Amino acid sequence: MSCYVDVILPLPVSGIFTYRVDGEHASLVKPGMRVTVQFGRKKNYTAVIHRIHSQKPEGYEIKSILSLLDDRPVVNEHQFRLWEWISDYYMCTLGEVYKAALPAGLKFVTAARKDGEKSVRKRILKKKTEPEGNEPAGSRRTELSPAQEKALREIRESFLKTDVVLLHGVTSSGKTEIYIRLIGEALEQCKQVLYLLPEIALTAQIMQRLQAAFGNRVAVYHSRFTDKERVDTWHRLLYPEGEGIRVILGARSAVFLPFSEAGLIIIDEEHENTFKQFDPAPRYHARDTSIMLARFHGARVLLGTATPSLETYYNCMNGKYSMVELTDRFGDVELPEIQVVNTRELRRKKRMHSHFSGILLDAISDALDRKEQVILFQNRRGFSLYLECELCGEIPKCRQCDVSLTYHKISNRLTCHYCGYGIPVPAACPACGSTALKMQGFGTEQIEEEIALYLPEARVARMDLDTTRRRRSFEQLIARFELHESDILVGTQMVSKGLDFDHVSLVGILNADTMLNYPDFRAHERSYQLMAQVSGRAGRKGKQGTVIIQTSDHEHPVIDKVVRNDFKGMYLSQLEERRKFHYPPFCRLIEITLRHRDRELLDKAAEFLARRLKQYTSEKILGPEYPLVSRVQNLYLKTLFIKTSKTQSLPAVKNSILFLLSELSGHPMFRSVTHVVDVDPC
Repeated sequence: MSCYVDVILPLPVSGIFTYRVDGEHASLVKPGMRVTVQFGRKKNYTAVIHRIHSQKPEGYEIKSILSLLDDRPVVNEHQFRLWEWISDYYMCTLGEVYKAALPAGLKFVTAARKDGEKSVRKRILKKKTEPEGNEPAGSRRTELSPAQEKALREIRESFLKTDVVLLHGVTSSGKTEIYIRLIGEALEQCKQVLYLLPEIALTAQIMQRLQAAFGNRVAVYHSRFTDKERVDTWHRLLYPEGEGIRVILGARSAVFLPFSEAGLIIIDEEHENTFKQFDPAPRYHARDTSIMLARFHGARVLLGTATPSLETYYNCMNGKYSMVELTDRFGDVELPEIQVVNTRELRRKKRMHSHFSGILLDAISDALDRKEQVILFQNRRGFSLYLECELCGEIPKCRQCDVSLTYHKISNRLTCHYCGYGIPVPAACPACGSTALKMQGFGTEQIEEEIALYLPEARVARMDLDTTRRRRSFEQLIARFELHESDILVGTQMVSKGLDFDHVSLVGILNADTMLNYPDFRAHERSYQLMAQVSGRAGRKGKQGTVIIQTSDHEHPVIDKVVRNDFKGMYLSQLEERRKFHYPPFCRLIEITLRHRDRELLDKAAEFLARRLKQYTSEKILGPEYPLVSRVQNLYLKTLFIKTSKTQSLPAVKNSILFLLSELSGHPMFRSVTHVVDVDPC
């Protein structure tokens, strides 16, 4: 007997492909199992069975599967529904979703991976004969404050009305303890919980609290784990025999795990743009994808943040989501005092000490005298932003990207932050030969070095992409700071995202202008969020903290709203701007990026596509324009934005885009032009 299976291949090709299953395998195959198939002339791939049927396709020869890899499915029906939604909404192929969803050990069959699966099953069998040991000691629970109790009660009531609730709680208000109570309630109902964080760095602190409450039922899942560890977690969640996992703490990729009984999804710091996947496809947003995952399971979603995204807050105001507010900090800790320092005026009076105002240096010194800790925030890594010849103005640039090279002193190299290309620091200007080379701008590496010069007794640590590349580096940095082995933590936006430190009394924001002046319609919203979030790290346990914001535009309206903790005012002003110029949440955005090595050919292709889009759809088309960085890895880029009205059928617009992109790809002149579609670009 034979049957036929439609399979998904881990390739960016449209559609699914049919293969024949012969012999004994025909009675064993099930949807979600993996098979080895030949695709193309010689290459073999690990495919996932999507559907089993008896309908033989007509018109071409059907190949047989080469082997069946599983004795039970590794992908369940809830995942298939989610994959199909992601493929449809984010305009990518099912193969691209499959490639992103499964850990590599389930996409490529190796002896090591098979041994790993055997070890998992051995541990499961052993666990069946051992005491569970999963129950927490009756921590241990922290007593909730009256404000927390009220918020918890309101969340429960809100879940009776809407499936999505926003917990809008000020920084350090104790949102995590509320999450833990809700997780406990979900586990009592034998449900699974997904707890998403925007940054891998946050998992260490939260994991300690979750394990104290729920023991071995909690697991962490993110890209810094080895492939074997991720495969182990996948199997333990899919088949929870004896060693079952009920709570997953993870970064955005955890949304792809094989949940079968999800009851609660928590998305902490829901406003963070790191929940958005940029490259490669699928370019999904983990918050929005989680809401759909919850819908497929009949689960509830709790969004938590002190600074909601404008779209989320808008959904609350319109009644689509419910909102619960938590306005008191836990333990009656006061919100920090915020001071704004006018660096333009201080530079005019020659009262700046390199990148530090005297006010900030004095405050740091006072904090260290009191044995307190300090966080210094600068949203650029590296030592200097670029090197410039004082004689001719030449700035070394990447040979592959249209971007200046950033100076990293620790390696004494100029490095591209887009492609990684780097060169040694030149002794003289390559254009004119002058040795008068000057470093311009500053990043975290320079702050780390200079603060040590002004305060040599201070122990300084740095948290940015350069210092956290190794797997455990996040946890080690945080642990050392928590143990007060360092006094000053210099960092990029990594330090702003929900970290709790008991002894931080001062936060310094070195240069607010770089955030405020970024050319993006979300710049003011994100600037407010970043400054408010990093400010929230100051002040713990009965002591009011201090925040010092250095800026050359001290009267900027966003800074004024940060000082007054006026999120609602920021929201209303930005909402009016968005309404006026028709940006989300009053429309949907779809970004199309075209790429090619030949700039002239790219220009022609972009104009062709823009013209056809305007002929084919009534939606507003912006561009084509070169982005801020117009060449990356020797490919020129040109972008178009499609603004889609909320009243317009989004599927119809997407179908038009896909049709016109296929027309572009089929054009004799433009076949070599590649394209990327990003729905809801962040």
